[in-house]
Order: sequence, then structure tokens, then C-alpha cells
Amino acid sequence: MTTARRSAAALAASAVLGMAITSAAAPAAIAAPSPIPSAALPPGLYGKGDPTYDGVWRQSLALLAQDTAGVKPAAKAVAWLTGQQCASGAFASYRADAAKPCDTKLPLDSNATAAAVQGLAALGGQDAAVKKSAGWLKSVQNADGGWGYNPGGASDANSTSIVIGALAAAGEKPEGVKSKGGKTPYDALLTFAQPCGPKNGGAFVYQPKQPGIVADSTAAAVVGAHGQGLAATAGAKDAKGTACEKTTAIEGAAHNGAAYLATALAKTGHLNTPPMPGASDPAEKPDFGNTADAVVALSAQGLGEQAKKPLAWLEQNSAAWAKESGPAAYAQLIFAARAGGADPKGFGGTDLVAALNATGPAPESSAEPKKAEAESDSGSDSGSGVWWVAGALFFASVGAGILISGRRKNRQQ
Repeated sequence: MTTARRSAAALAASAVLGMAITSAAAPAAIAAPSPIPSAALPPGLYGKGDPTYDGVWRQSLALLAQDTAGVKPAAKAVAWLTGQQCASGAFASYRADAAKPCDTKLPLDSNATAAAVQGLAALGGQDAAVKKSAGWLKSVQNADGGWGYNPGGASDANSTSIVIGALAAAGEKPEGVKSKGGKTPYDALLTFAQPCGPKNGGAFVYQPKQPGIVADSTAAAVVGAHGQGLAATAGAKDAKGTACEKTTAIEGAAHNGAAYLATALAKTGHLNTPPMPGASDPAEKPDFGNTADAVVALSAQGLGEQAKKPLAWLEQNSAAWAKESGPAAYAQLIFAARAGGADPKGFGGTDLVAALNATGPAPESSAEPKKAEAESDSGSDSGSGVWWVAGALFFASVGAGILISGRRKNRQQ
């Protein structure tokens, strides 16, 4: 999940939303935000890169990761995030002038809103903001039970999954959040689950007609299927191993998704990403963000053994990527280390927590990190907060359509 993908996805979503609007809750007109110079960055924001497409996202992940590591963020960092919230409870990707009320032309972002809910809920003391955002998310739920990147857009696996994590973090029971048609978020997730077979067998696609980066949407959906979020914890051991099985239940689909990821990671220990459209180098490159998310997903499913190899690969190879990419990248690695049982303060020779802290205002205090305890029953934890989103968003031209994948690229520095 990296910021270039999120930037591309946000542009694509703004460009095509008019063709995808299916809900009266969507604004009548959407204007894509304009990038801003880094010199204008507010002091409470983590990262030095342009926040236009990922400001709320990277701030939310940074605060959530700090909380899991026992760090109390700076008050101005929390205030910056709460100040981004619209009166409706929604968040856009970024608002340069937070003193100005949100208008109908502002592209609201379900993923940024869901990430903010998870971050603020973990910190505590933000009940009103969390409740208002959760209420907005429920108000823009699609008829199929899921969510799109922007309200009114077709549901996708990534957005639906990160919203599940937000609802759980806000104290809701995701299975009880139903659309007007009586569909739950898990009903929507099942529509993205692929049957066992040679092509994407067991995986979750971004959308049925637009597969996207399948490992990305699969990692998100596996965590979401367990009612967890970005900072998901390890589940009880999955005794079924990595065999794909015929199923119509969300629990079986989660197992199959994790089995798909385990198989994809088995050879090299990492996932790959195709080049961005128009890139001069056509070769695939290692995908650090999605590999980190896959570690979280495998751990949540109870496939801790299968998570060891990619976690070790990240320890050996991710330092330069995280340094270049910034706060959200450090947060993803912290989530992976925590879920996989590694020490985020000694991750391949890097103190991820200290490195994250250095990308923004100095935290108020630091204590012992919160433990990522394994579940004692089914491996699910409906009371935990992402997913992710998370993850990285990616778009590419596919036929006549534009493909949006569900997570973000952490290019911020």
C-alpha cells in the first residue's frame, strides 16, 4: 500500500465517480483536489510529502501505530486529524483549509474516514468524533452491504474491509450493520471471493469485473472478514493449512484468501506489483506495502508459520523503502511486526517506532507497546479496530474502464 497508488486512485475515483454514483448520499459534483506545495504543511502533520491524496490516511496510520507501540502522540498531531473532520462526520483525503466548512464539491473518502475512526478510537477521548464518523459511514452504505472509495461508488473489497475495521473500532457489530436491502458488509465481501481454481483461486478481487491487484484486496478482505482493522492481531491457529476449500461462508472465504496469500508468498517471501501505467520499466517490483499487509492477514487468520518468511524478508529488505516512503510505511511495518510477533523497535536493525516518531511532532510520552495477543477461539476479533485500507490503491486502464485497487502508496517523506 503506497502513496503513488493512492494518488492515482483518488484522481481516477474523482474522474469516474459521475459514472458510478448510485446513492443519493453522494455529492452532486466532485472536484479533484489540487496538490499543494510541501512548504504549506501544517506543523501537526506527519510526513513531508504532498498530503493532498493521503494526509488523513497517513496521519491516522501514524497515530494508530504509535498507540500500538505504547506511544502517546503529540496533542497537536491528534488535533490536526480531528480538525480534518467535516460536520457530517466524514473525512476527505485532505483539507488544506480546515477552517472552511466542507461543501458539496469536496470528494469525501470512505477509506480516509475509516482509517481516522480506527486511529481516534484507539487513542481514546475522541468518542464524539468517532461516533459521528461511524454514523456517516453507515449512512453511505451501498445496497449490497459494502462501500466504495467515494460515497456513491460501486462497492469494492478494500473499502468494505477497512470500513468493517472502523465499525468494529467504534464499538459496532459489523454483522449487524445492514443496508436498506438487508445486506451486511460480509454479504458484500463474499461477492468478491473467488472460487478455488487456477486463476486467483480463493482470492478476493477488488471488484468482480475489475480484479485489481488481487493480493492487495485479498489481504484487506481476510482481515475484514475477521472483523479486524489495520492493527489486526494474531488469531488462533488455522488447522486447515493452506488448502483451498469449497465454501459459501465468510469464515471459509477468509481461510481461502489467506491460503492464496500463503501460496503467493511461499517462493520468494514477498509480493510483486506491476508497473504503473506508462512506466518505462515494465518489470514487476517487490511490493513492500502489500507484503506487510499480507503478514497481518496471515497472522489474523492463524497462519503464523506462513507469515514468518515474508516477515523475515521485510526485516531484511524494507528499511530503504520505509525511509523513502514515510509515516504510513513505518506504520504498516509496525502492524506487521506486531501481528507476526516481531519487535518493531528492533526490526532488522531499525527501530520502526523511533523512525515513525521522527516523521512528525515529538510524542508526549512512550511506554511499553500493546501486545498482539492470539485469539483463543475462532481467530476472529470483532472488537478490534483495519484493516487495510487499507492498503494500497492502484489504478490502471483495463479495457474501457479505470481500475482502482484499494490501498495507498506511502510515498510521503
